[in-house]
Amino acid sequence: MSSPSTGTAPTALVQDVAFVGQLMESLSVPVFVLDTDARVMIWNRACEQLTGVPAPEVLGTGDHWRSFYEVQRPTLADMVLKGRRDEPRPARPRGLTADADALSPLALSIESWCDMPRAGRRRYLAADASPIFNAQGRLSAVVETLRDLTDEKMAQIALEQLATRDGLTGLANRRCFDDTLHAEWNRALRQMQPLSLLMVDVDNFKAYNDAHGHLGGDECLKRVARAVASEMRANDLVARYGGEEFAVILPNQSLKGAAIVAERIRCRVEQLQLPCRFAAGHVTVSIGAATAIAGPDNHASQLVAIADAALYRAKHLGRNRISLPMTEAA
Repeated sequence: MSSPSTGTAPTALVQDVAFVGQLMESLSVPVFVLDTDARVMIWNRACEQLTGVPAPEVLGTGDHWRSFYEVQRPTLADMVLKGRRDEPRPARPRGLTADADALSPLALSIESWCDMPRAGRRRYLAADASPIFNAQGRLSAVVETLRDLTDEKMAQIALEQLATRDGLTGLANRRCFDDTLHAEWNRALRQMQPLSLLMVDVDNFKAYNDAHGHLGGDECLKRVARAVASEMRANDLVARYGGEEFAVILPNQSLKGAAIVAERIRCRVEQLQLPCRFAAGHVTVSIGAATAIAGPDNHASQLVAIADAALYRAKHLGRNRISLPMTEAA
């Protein structure tokens, strides 16, 4: 006569697996589980909603990466599997609770942008992947949980832009200009490269603002800002220095090169043909340029002062022109 317990262990195991599956389905947190061959064992409903991929499409396959990326790359769970150890996990020291499992050297966490091809737009996800060990202490699966932090990330980006961007023109603000000039000055000092600066001022802007109103003045500044920015290289910086004045940082640019950029800016603004009600002609800009070879005995503020003096000279000579210093900053 067979023992009453015969056959109950496999049944209990099946019931346990079914219970785990039901538990995963009930979670509001997106979760998927990979077996040791990187095939999907569980893909819960919340994961379906996040990715736009129904479970039947991925269960039993290794195609889970397609839910997150356009081009094949490993998910965090795959990375845990790649770092797998086939030897049994060391026994937990006495006095440590089950929470100590979270300290497994195989567990990984990351935050990153994901393509989300089926969801229709990129999402910023926080992922945590942890190994699952069997009774013998061997790796049997990896579970990955996901959190959609896109709204929080976009809010963070917006706050960072508020701190560094001018609200009207979208250019870098004065704070960003000061920080960037300091950093570029130090880099020029280390590399013994020239650093050029342009100060750009909208001619007769007060009269323009009085004639066209504040809304008209704002629109003028925005269009001039776009014109100036259109002439920049990838590593240049254009900032709203204050009021109707803009500043352009040109790393590793000679005075001759800076003068060429300045003339392109002047022409670009003139070509906007923004009409002036108070005088014949169109909106123009005056530009002062300066270049320095950074050294231990001078400072970035000297570069600003020389460019400012050149700008004043351009204004004094009749506006709508560029002016260079008599000599380059030492």
